[in-house]
Amino acid sequence: MVEDQMWAGRLHKPGDIRCERVPIPRPGPDEALIRVKACGVCGSDHSRVMVNGTYSYPTTIGHEFAGEVVEVGPGVEGFLSGDRVTVVPLIPCGRCVYCKLGHYHLCDDYDYFGSRRDGAFAEYVVAPASNMIRIPDSVDWETAAMTDPASVALHAIRKGGVAVGQNVAVLGSGPIGLFAVQWARIAGANRVAAVDIVDRKIELARELGADITVNALQGDPVAALRAAVPDGFSCVVETAGSSITQQQAIHLACKGGTVVLCGISHDRLPLTDQSVDRLMRHEVGIVGSWNSSFSPDDSANDWSTAVEFFGRGLLIGLPMVSHRYNLHQIKEAFEMASDRQTYFNKIMFIP
Repeated sequence: MVEDQMWAGRLHKPGDIRCERVPIPRPGPDEALIRVKACGVCGSDHSRVMVNGTYSYPTTIGHEFAGEVVEVGPGVEGFLSGDRVTVVPLIPCGRCVYCKLGHYHLCDDYDYFGSRRDGAFAEYVVAPASNMIRIPDSVDWETAAMTDPASVALHAIRKGGVAVGQNVAVLGSGPIGLFAVQWARIAGANRVAAVDIVDRKIELARELGADITVNALQGDPVAALRAAVPDGFSCVVETAGSSITQQQAIHLACKGGTVVLCGISHDRLPLTDQSVDRLMRHEVGIVGSWNSSFSPDDSANDWSTAVEFFGRGLLIGLPMVSHRYNLHQIKEAFEMASDRQTYFNKIMFIP
């Protein structure tokens, strides 16, 4: 490599993100240097960049990415320069009880791209080879960069125990919700409902497999979905991260149904008397869904499954991409997303 400097999107404090020249990192043992081809903006990135910040400063943001291997460090096996990969953003410690059980996403002491270590809003990034997953030539870079939200959605659907013939409702039609709609259909759901407050997102949900769609700003979504599916839904996946939709989910579940809390609200969840009564009398289960499974020994590896279904054309991501930016436009991109005057869904950076 001739270069020794690259452009990167660096957060200096909440609200202060800059495109700067920084040294290109070099891979150490069991690591690879990756030329980033696409990096998506996660919903958590919005709050991280504009409000909550990161663990140290400055930090290169970004954790949903795919790219081409440029160089491998000592000890790396199975990957060569030129390989196309996506990367699991959570780096497990390998020492805690959950890592030893293969539940890496529940690690007690994990590292994470874009918040705890430098991420992929950059031209290059270094990643552990153990976190890299090869992607087929048939999968474009932007789709590959959406393996993370696709895996998170699959994990939620699996936590909900969705089975053939069941009815599924998904609250929130951002990328994770739209992937959840598709996974529910793939899993054999009978009827799939999607709820959001933005018409374009609702249209996307319909295009990607939702039978029933509701705009929650145009009436009570619980009443509308109960009218459409009187017996309720066996699985309700909440992806919006709102205490309002979390409570609505309880009232949409059928007797013995499951509510999966996947969206992060950073808020309390006060339950009304009616919600508590429904939880008890209908024996509704509430489960949390955190991140996704990626242990190579796990038959339910969400990441390898998502990549396989992308490769077979059975899972679709590109229609969700609403905006594309280069790294020099990083401040503009986050300001656009923050003022919420413009429709956006998946924002993608193309370094």
